[in-house]
Amino acid sequence: MTTLIMSAFFVLALLGMPIAFALGLAALLGTWQGNIDWTMLPQRMMHSVNSFPLMSIPFFMLAGELMIKAGIVERLIALANAFVGNVRGGLAQVTMLSGAGLATVSGAAVSDASALSTIMGPSLSKAYDKPFAAAIIAAAANLGPIIPPSAAMIVYAFMAGSSVSVGGLFMAGVVPGLIITGCFMALSRWTVIRRGWAATGEPFSAARAFGELRRSAVVFMMPVVVIGGIVGGAFTATEGSAIAVVYALLIGLFITRRLRLRDLPDLIVRAAITSAMVGALIAFSSAVTFLLTVDLLPQKVSELVLSITRDPLAFMALVAVMLFVVGMFLESNAAYIMLVPLLHPIALQLGIDPLHFGFLFVLNLVIGMLTPPVGVVLFVVCGITKVSMRELVIAVGPYIGLMYAVLVACMLYPPLVTWLPRTMGY
Repeated sequence: MTTLIMSAFFVLALLGMPIAFALGLAALLGTWQGNIDWTMLPQRMMHSVNSFPLMSIPFFMLAGELMIKAGIVERLIALANAFVGNVRGGLAQVTMLSGAGLATVSGAAVSDASALSTIMGPSLSKAYDKPFAAAIIAAAANLGPIIPPSAAMIVYAFMAGSSVSVGGLFMAGVVPGLIITGCFMALSRWTVIRRGWAATGEPFSAARAFGELRRSAVVFMMPVVVIGGIVGGAFTATEGSAIAVVYALLIGLFITRRLRLRDLPDLIVRAAITSAMVGALIAFSSAVTFLLTVDLLPQKVSELVLSITRDPLAFMALVAVMLFVVGMFLESNAAYIMLVPLLHPIALQLGIDPLHFGFLFVLNLVIGMLTPPVGVVLFVVCGITKVSMRELVIAVGPYIGLMYAVLVACMLYPPLVTWLPRTMGY
């Protein structure tokens, strides 16, 4: 049954069928071969999405849409410009800082890529060549699922069960996220200097920097309130996501005054479409996972892996290689839903810290959003900046290499990931 399900899924996906529907049809074929009542599938699907924690995903999506519409990106760019000043590669570093700031309020790479491409794309293309400009935007947008809050971490924690908390995963992403941001900024500056591009921006002014910081303070209070409340135990991730929506509404309507009531239906629909895609993937993937469990696949995978190695580091390296391949061909949410139930229990069995393994898993698949042929961030950036996929893949290669270097560092030195969440009681 497992062979038929996986073969059917890959054939349908390669033919261009949406991943969720390919999973659903593969599950239906599995019930036929396994002589299982197909009416069990709708029950499993409904049970999988009937979850209070999953409600945080549409709320965080909507909060991100509201903050972007409210002009948050422009304020972040102005703040970054004020601190960076007139330096070589300044505009590239402003984009990276803006991406990191936007990550603290959106949690999704796709929406960040759309916002940064639209707002920063023209200026970057004038200062540098178009492929490098597009690569900067793609790399900055990919910080979204790493720096909390992160929709990807919410999905992982949901699939992993009680052994991983959303707040713990959020905190696990802080230090590596800052390291990746710093490495991206250094690489951008080195590239600009090597290619001889001129400095951009205005000279640094303490008064201007202080003014922009005061202007943006209300924006940075959102992650402090929301993530701080989740980590501090004041409310759950779902309640925190609802608070984020209210906070974003108040900022857009009364602080920046860029948001209008007539904008809300369109923003709600966009957030609902993105959330529905995730929900459909979870529902159909749960049907496949149910059938694979009936066929004892988790036990077979566990036995196979443990027959190859019982060394935790070797296992994590094996998973990293597998996720590198998976990330090139499978949408990340589908990968979380299909693979976390298989691999997470093995990691626990080998004594690997669940937060450590969870973050490495997420980072692996986040990198996959920048790798062809199914790198969703690449498609968004190419569509808006009009840069060819080939040019963008070549230009973004060094940033992908840096992310893998950080991944290896986190794998070899777990405190980079676990120190902060353990310090905070996770």
